[in-house]
Amino acid sequence: MQTPDIRHLLHVHGPKVIWLLLLCGSSWNASAQHYAWARRNNPEFDRRTISYGFAIGLHTSAYALKYSDKFVTPQMDTVHSVYPVFSPGFSLGFLLNYRFNDQFDLRLMPKAGFYDHKLYYNYTDHSQRSVLVETTVVEFPILIKYKSQRRGNVRMYMLGGFTPGIEASGKNDVQSSTASLSIRKQNISLDTGLGFDFYFPLFKLSQEIRFSHGLVNMLGPEASSYKDPITRLSVNTISVYFIFQ
Repeated sequence: MQTPDIRHLLHVHGPKVIWLLLLCGSSWNASAQHYAWARRNNPEFDRRTISYGFAIGLHTSAYALKYSDKFVTPQMDTVHSVYPVFSPGFSLGFLLNYRFNDQFDLRLMPKAGFYDHKLYYNYTDHSQRSVLVETTVVEFPILIKYKSQRRGNVRMYMLGGFTPGIEASGKNDVQSSTASLSIRKQNISLDTGLGFDFYFPLFKLSQEIRFSHGLVNMLGPEASSYKDPITRLSVNTISVYFIFQ
């Protein structure tokens, strides 16, 4: 096999390489000039110490369960499995944002969340029963927001914190049975997420995705045949928020 001559390759392709580098350089320079000269909407918006807004959230939520030791005993040999499913819901709330500096904010967002949590109980005789827990929860997310530098009219951010919540109303429906599953009324979750701020002439729109992991065992103290197979229920939620300021 003939060994290629490096000098020959550079001689043949050198002009193409030079043109490619010039093209990339001009594209990067045009992009940099676009950010440098683009008209900024609300250029002083993020200098406000306190700002307000409202939020609309869409979420999908489900219980994460842990089986009890009783599940493997002969008394429970008719229960094949218990599994949760994700169900959609929504939330509405207000925003209070406190600016520490150009990178960090404290964000409080009291809201009302509407949740459906469903469990399916499968039995060895191939029958199935379902438990649906419908709740309205008043929640108080307390979050720290870390912001990147603003580029034109867009800014990326990450956030984290925790959310205490208390049930305002609820309903427990069990298919084909008069029994019920006891659920606690208080919860607290760890939250993480990321999003983007979009600046418009009259307002700022933030779009974010947030992940919440419940820390509290939501299984209540009341005895029930639906409680026996499990020893722990926690709430996991994935939310998308549209925040207007």
